[in-house]
Amino acid sequence: MTTAPTPDATSAGHFTIGGDLTVARIGYGSMKLTGWPEGARRPDHDTALAVLRRAVELGVNHIDTSFYYHRDGVAANDLIREALHPYPDDLVIVTKVGPIMEGEENRRPGTRIGLTADGLRRAVEANLSSLGLDRLDLVNLRMDGAVTPEEGSMESALETLSGLRGEGLIRHLGVSNVTAPQLAQALELAPIVSVQNLYNVGRRRHDAMVDSCARAGVAFVPFFPLSEFDESMTTRVAKVAARLQATAPQVALAWLLARSPSILVIPGTGSPAHLAENIAAGQLRLSDEDLAELA
Repeated sequence: MTTAPTPDATSAGHFTIGGDLTVARIGYGSMKLTGWPEGARRPDHDTALAVLRRAVELGVNHIDTSFYYHRDGVAANDLIREALHPYPDDLVIVTKVGPIMEGEENRRPGTRIGLTADGLRRAVEANLSSLGLDRLDLVNLRMDGAVTPEEGSMESALETLSGLRGEGLIRHLGVSNVTAPQLAQALELAPIVSVQNLYNVGRRRHDAMVDSCARAGVAFVPFFPLSEFDESMTTRVAKVAARLQATAPQVALAWLLARSPSILVIPGTGSPAHLAENIAAGQLRLSDEDLAELA
């Protein structure tokens, strides 16, 4: 009987963010540890800690989080700190701020403050404090819907975050949930090293952005990498998975990894078994036939 190889997050290779943060291309997203999005199954406390520690054991050194990931008294940043602090030297923790992610008092889902300089500073400081860090490796500015002039602008927000970077509180800046024109503007305003947008095998609206990020050496990090497929794509993914004796999520992740060398995946889960399956996707190689099936 052949023993399956131990999942290894480095099996899909590495990418260097911003010229100095080298990470395995398979990372981990912490949102589901808090029971988000709505209806997600939240693990118990000990299981959440075990998942985070196991992820690092399996080679993950890129964890995505936010101070805003907080639900019913469970906070992703608190779990990360409890599980992993003092952090491994090579661990890159990526967080985000934005119109609904500001400040210690704003942990309730849906709270919207805007892109004010004071609010963004409080959001960065809240992430630093809750994670037990002196500097955040990468902060993504997430643009959530239309921002009114009273709430601020992407330009003013990036100016604020660049100032915090100058103070040594942030190493690198990225953007999230942006349109192509917004990304072009952001690249003119600040040294953007990462883009985090909705993208997966079934949702490819940002194909051109993926390619432009690869040309520019900017990391593209898809959120919701395993959801929102239509019936046709679900069927095709299942067909490839059956042929490869893999799971459908593994095929979806392998497709993203094959799509562009600058794509980094951060699938989230509260299950140790699903964590291992997701990481094992890095060892899956899609053939030309497989890729054509998913085109």
